[in-house]
Amino acid sequence: MDPETSSTGETSPKPELDADTLAFAARVFQYARMGHAEDLATLFGQGLPANLRNDKGDSLLMLAAYNGQAEATRVILEAGGDPELANGRGQTPLAGAAFKGDMAIAGLLLAHGAQVDGTGTGSRTALMTAAMFNRTEMVALLLAHGADPDARDSSGLTAAALAGSMGAADTPAQLAGAGRPGATG
Repeated sequence: MDPETSSTGETSPKPELDADTLAFAARVFQYARMGHAEDLATLFGQGLPANLRNDKGDSLLMLAAYNGQAEATRVILEAGGDPELANGRGQTPLAGAAFKGDMAIAGLLLAHGAQVDGTGTGSRTALMTAAMFNRTEMVALLLAHGADPDARDSSGLTAAALAGSMGAADTPAQLAGAGRPGATG
């Protein structure tokens, strides 16, 4: 058992999770992946935390968004799911939607406060991800919501440069004209 320190400084063992608890947790994450919005809403009504995360750091919102489950995504957001909560790889749900090219999910996330230029704990924005995978509709959506085409990742590359490095056919040109007035590429 791993020790846990209390507010008084005393150490006590962490309780072991029994098989039923572990099975319940697995079922909850599966509800998010498979889009069981009604089941999730019931559990949130009973006090389940909306920002519950699995061992990979994926939140319920990340799993629903990445798997294209729009209704489950909406239910999780309305229950307080944090659209900026990054997974263990530093990715936000909006970056996951951008990778998948899921316009409905991206729209839901943006409408519920996802930062268009958020990077989670990484350095790449959703626009960079969309551009790299030649998601022209997603690039247009993100730009319409104010995404910065001149933002740079930790290597100093813009969305257009990343798209070019990945061999994206259309997004580099799409982004070339999207720079802010007076900006240099």
